[in-house]
Amino acid sequence: MKENVRKVEIDEYLGNELKRAGYSRVEMTKTPLGTRVVIYAAKPGLVIGRRGQSIRDLTKNLEEKFGIENPQISVAAIEVPELDPKVVASQIAMALQRGIHFRRAAYWALQRTVEAGALGVEIAIRGKLTTDRARYEKYRAGYLPAVGEAISKMLRRAVVDVQLKQGLFGIGVRLMPPNVVLPDKPVIKELGEAAPIPTPPVEEVVPEGSEIEEVAQIADTEKA
Repeated sequence: MKENVRKVEIDEYLGNELKRAGYSRVEMTKTPLGTRVVIYAAKPGLVIGRRGQSIRDLTKNLEEKFGIENPQISVAAIEVPELDPKVVASQIAMALQRGIHFRRAAYWALQRTVEAGALGVEIAIRGKLTTDRARYEKYRAGYLPAVGEAISKMLRRAVVDVQLKQGLFGIGVRLMPPNVVLPDKPVIKELGEAAPIPTPPVEEVVPEGSEIEEVAQIADTEKA
């Protein structure tokens, strides 16, 4: 439990520190030399910083604040940030902080995610959107089933909170990545080339009284 709590605290800390870098997640593995920390972000250059200053500060903070022994930080780039729900939610949160209307930010993120190849996406924004009473709005695009064992394994989810003047807003993103074969999706197999149909041998029938029949009779007589 303590290890899980510490991992959640580290994830929240990195999410706040690396918000502009498009932080997605962190993986930590213990090694004989220390702890290997892999940070996944959309912009690795912002994580490293000028001459590696930012990554040195992160190493120092992880060692002092969270008690990680000899952290060895490496940064991995996300190939398609638009297909990472944490990055998408963080981008919407940053847009709300800049004063962009929540519907405009949601539709902008929805369009970019669909253009990146996602099968389906759902964005939910909760908070005091237009009145003093909190509510939520959802925006969907594509094909996004809601139940099933395959959905629970393949669906990507992320939630990001952001503090605004109106209060605390929550942005939830559910995303179905491309190239996912769902059990309810029919698959049409391509037919190969059909094998040729064998044709039976045709016997040549010679009509009676023809010249061919007379020649055949003469040849039989000569043989006899």
